[in-house]
Amino acid sequence: MKISLKTVLVVMLGSFLFSMAVNMFIIPANLGEGGVTGMSLIFLYAFGWSPAITTFVMNMVLLAVGYKFLSKRSMVLTIVSIISLSVFLRLTESWQLHLEEVLVAPIFGGFLIGIGIGLIVMVGGTTAGTTILARIAHKYLDVSTSYALLFFDLIVVAISLTVMPVEKALLTTLSLYIGTKAMDFMIEGTNPKKAVTIISQNPEPIAKMLDEDIGRGVTLLSGKGYYTKRETDVLYCVINKLQLTKTKRMIRKIDPEAFVVVHDVRDVLGKGFITED
Repeated sequence: MKISLKTVLVVMLGSFLFSMAVNMFIIPANLGEGGVTGMSLIFLYAFGWSPAITTFVMNMVLLAVGYKFLSKRSMVLTIVSIISLSVFLRLTESWQLHLEEVLVAPIFGGFLIGIGIGLIVMVGGTTAGTTILARIAHKYLDVSTSYALLFFDLIVVAISLTVMPVEKALLTTLSLYIGTKAMDFMIEGTNPKKAVTIISQNPEPIAKMLDEDIGRGVTLLSGKGYYTKRETDVLYCVINKLQLTKTKRMIRKIDPEAFVVVHDVRDVLGKGFITED
């Protein structure tokens, strides 16, 4: 198990953005939040309990329950996230903006929270709480992590109606939706991939080019032309979006008659790409 200092710093940055958004935008506007943080805000509004303490306690309890669904690497990063989140929630308690425009808080608060969670999930960690449940749903039900998280968060928002009016709950839902889209962007939008399918009568030099010049593995599939009945190799390769122009140019140089199909790729798991546990 190897965890670089850069990865730990990314997790801490995500925790800081999350904590700052909660204290700067969410709490001053008396809004709620999803997951464990949302429950801690319910306790804050009802009993005046510090979110830094209640968040830490509830996260550790949920981590103890759901630890078997995380790898050792995710477990370590989640512990770093939990500790950082609680520390930063405490340090940024006084960073409050009391805004007159009601939509500013849910928009910017939700955006920063989504970016923060996205950074943590992107490097393989979680913020514990309902994020663990979302990871389980993604692993076993093939549901998007961000939308599974939104589902569990909405349950917490429904509970928060006991301490806030419907108007605030609706604004909280808006904040959660914006956070979900921001999280999607961080997890998927910053890691765009393209799948390239190539049919060529000269596949060997193209495969060599993809392997050596582009630096991506290539799978050779056996194909047969329907009209010509000619056996041919079909090359399949997944590349970064930024590598696409160079790849097409080099394919055209090697075989101008090659048939190339480019597909959008939503998720890529494996060596050289994002790994989920």
